[in-house]
Amino acid sequence: MRPFYRFQRWLLAPLVYLAALLLLLEDWLWELGMRGMSRLAAWPPLHRLEAWICRLGPKAALVLFVLPATLLFPVKLIALWAMANGYPLTGLLVIVLAKLGGAAAVARLYLLTRPVLLSIVWFAALLTWFLALKERWIERLRATAAWREVTALAKAFRHWRQHAAPRPGSWTARFRRLLKRFRARWRA
Repeated sequence: MRPFYRFQRWLLAPLVYLAALLLLLEDWLWELGMRGMSRLAAWPPLHRLEAWICRLGPKAALVLFVLPATLLFPVKLIALWAMANGYPLTGLLVIVLAKLGGAAAVARLYLLTRPVLLSIVWFAALLTWFLALKERWIERLRATAAWREVTALAKAFRHWRQHAAPRPGSWTARFRRLLKRFRARWRA
């Protein structure tokens, strides 16, 4: 039985690493979506909608939390149909945009409904189990040599990017100026 267990671990190890990488990507999308949606929440109609969402009961909050995934499922099916019928880039773009939009919406809805959702016993237990499982997988990924190499490369890239100031006439400097002007007009 022992050799079979080793074979099983050897066979499943790449899947665990792939799942951990997908969870890290999902975390990154989650944070990105939270930041974007929190900026949009300053808009008065969305602010009123969020205040209404915070007052929902547990069942309504659960339905609202599941709603984005339910609504985006047909969109993803249409994207797969487009890919199968000769429009692979369009289908892929739709899937990526649906994933980004869905992650942003779910992240914001989770933030708004979390206190009410945690009052549902089975939801709180399922969330605790999932977060513990996710943390174990990510720790296994972080223990690998490949993770350490990628982390070192990312750290070197961040250092280079912070210390490499854009030239005054470069497209990055112009783009940053454009973003600053847009931000100033948006806030006004």
